[in-house]
Amino acid sequence: MNANHLPRLGRRSFLLGLTALAAAGPARLAVADVAPAAQIMDRRLVVILLRGAMDGLHAVVPYGDADYAALRGELALKDPGQEGGVLDLGGQFGLHPKLVALHGMYAQGELLPVHAVAGPYRTRSHFDGQDLMEGGGLQRLESGWLNRALTHIPESAGQPARTGLALGLDLPLLMRGEAPVGMWAPPRPTRPEPDLYARMAELLHEDAVLGPTVLEGMRGRGYAMGALAMGAAIPANQGGFTRLAAAAGRMLARPDGPRVAALELGGWDTHAGQAQRIDPVLVQLDRGIAALRDQLGEAWSRTAVLAITEFGRTARANGNLGTDHGTGGAAFLAGGAVRGGRVLANWPGLKRDNLFENRDLQPTRDLRALAKALLRDHLRLSEGAVAAAFPGSEDVAAEGGLLRA
Repeated sequence: MNANHLPRLGRRSFLLGLTALAAAGPARLAVADVAPAAQIMDRRLVVILLRGAMDGLHAVVPYGDADYAALRGELALKDPGQEGGVLDLGGQFGLHPKLVALHGMYAQGELLPVHAVAGPYRTRSHFDGQDLMEGGGLQRLESGWLNRALTHIPESAGQPARTGLALGLDLPLLMRGEAPVGMWAPPRPTRPEPDLYARMAELLHEDAVLGPTVLEGMRGRGYAMGALAMGAAIPANQGGFTRLAAAAGRMLARPDGPRVAALELGGWDTHAGQAQRIDPVLVQLDRGIAALRDQLGEAWSRTAVLAITEFGRTARANGNLGTDHGTGGAAFLAGGAVRGGRVLANWPGLKRDNLFENRDLQPTRDLRALAKALLRDHLRLSEGAVAAAFPGSEDVAAEGGLLRA
């Protein structure tokens, strides 16, 4: 099946239709017959979309900033060395204590956290932010930057360079376009997983019509409305993302398998009770990347993983001890091909005058610069191919020094 021939669904339509899809019974989406192209040699690239907007200040903690503790209030995490403290990244930053596997990768030089980063948009809308993050342009596009990059990989041995794979129930905009890509999803249960309801609530909470309807439906399925309003943790499928990531690793490790993959992990829209709600999602991210590494085996040394989110969150907590939509945030680069063991940050500081619009972390680095570098220096695509992947970004230079020599 060529996944690009699937009908395009809006995000709202997709979320509302997912429950009906799950009720149809176990099924498996076919993997397209993918083959590596000689042009990208034996390298692998995995992009993880963190949907809902991860709070970068909670994942990569600037505990060394003198204004951090007072600004974050009850959301401030403890310094390294204290019980439950952050995992130190060299004296200025620390990883959230749930990111144990990622911290181990950092110690091995295989993790590069990037802070104070954002795309070119400033609207703080999930839908705008995700579309521009995946499309790669300055306005809504019908294809994704990763798919457009794949179209510039030449044919190999007379066959189309089918190097792309999307894992999950949805084909993200990131992978839509002219290049054929495969899709894979594990067998589905006859009833939706609990975290499906959480994703629906998080992405639709601002919709005046759908938001209350979804919450009412959740109440009817046993979720306490008071608990939801106060941000109590929603039961999540802890193994779902880990299974997808492990499957990606197994397929990418095959000599005849894909070389580029995209995955999604939702649950980051923490408007209330963030300290409790974000922990299980951080655990999923940590375990998922570890499973990807383990399944890739020796191919991990030639792999780069980019985990990005549509925008950051407010620097201050709101009245519900959560955070609202923001601007600057954090991203992760991982893999044996990555020159890690350091934090990449042109740190703007957290003083009031340094915040963006007196509410958000000021972005000092462009997400497109990271992606451009991976296309150019990791997949070895031409400058023309990189420019086609990110139209209108002539003023954004590819970041240097992200990869091992």
